Amino acid sequence: MMRRLEGKTALVTGAARGIGAAIASAFVENGAFVYLTDIDDVAGRSTAAVLGGQARYLHLDVREESDWQSAMAQVLDERQGLHVLVNNAGITGFEQGNYVHDPEHVALEAWRAVQRTNVEGVLLGCKHAIQTLRKTRSTGSIINISSRSGLVGIPGAAAYAASKAAVRNHTKTVALYCAEQGLPIRCNSIHPAAILTPMWDPILGDGPEREERMREFVQDCPLRRFGKPEEVAALAVMLASDEAAYMNGAELNIDGGILAGAAAAPASSGQ
Repeated sequence: MMRRLEGKTALVTGAARGIGAAIASAFVENGAFVYLTDIDDVAGRSTAAVLGGQARYLHLDVREESDWQSAMAQVLDERQGLHVLVNNAGITGFEQGNYVHDPEHVALEAWRAVQRTNVEGVLLGCKHAIQTLRKTRSTGSIINISSRSGLVGIPGAAAYAASKAAVRNHTKTVALYCAEQGLPIRCNSIHPAAILTPMWDPILGDGPEREERMREFVQDCPLRRFGKPEEVAALAVMLASDEAAYMNGAELNIDGGILAGAAAAPASSGQ
């Protein structure tokens, strides 16, 4: 089997579960050595242990520059370089049960908490990846996980939507900057929508109504289902690989067709 990331070292943030864990797993399957990072040390270590000797867990709070400095120093010491960074860590702002995030009523503190993780975390990741890759003169791929919410307005999630729009734009800025500097570093973004991860649990719940709520949330999706973390991971593998060497500043949507436009309900049989 062809291993598309053979010999590459990658760091994935927010990798204890969900999309980040799926990306880390796909990278290992494709031959990369992967640093899984998170602030949930128990889950992070457990996920890394399952992936075996080609994975290692690092505690990394993406909001703290000192954590980034320590992580990159360890990567350089142990692996002599970095090839792929996936800025995946993010929050919706709903995790603690605060569901008021519309533009009129969102609390400034809640807004800032989302921006600090989702925007400043990506800023710091890109900054320190560029510096590390410049030191080692390595060819690199930075992959930022944005969202469908970064492309359209979301009235009930103003902070999250704004943060993911910022990730989309910063991706293009990083891509242009690296090209301007003559650095062999590409930067692209992935924009998932309705991917079934633990991030949805506060909204979907775990009671008997969960299945009905799931059906309601995907009514506007032409494929009429949630996406899978593994489907996002497949795109990340492609962007991390040398096959995507000419992709820079691009945005890839994975949303079951939501952004393609309005879709008519499937016709019943016989019509």
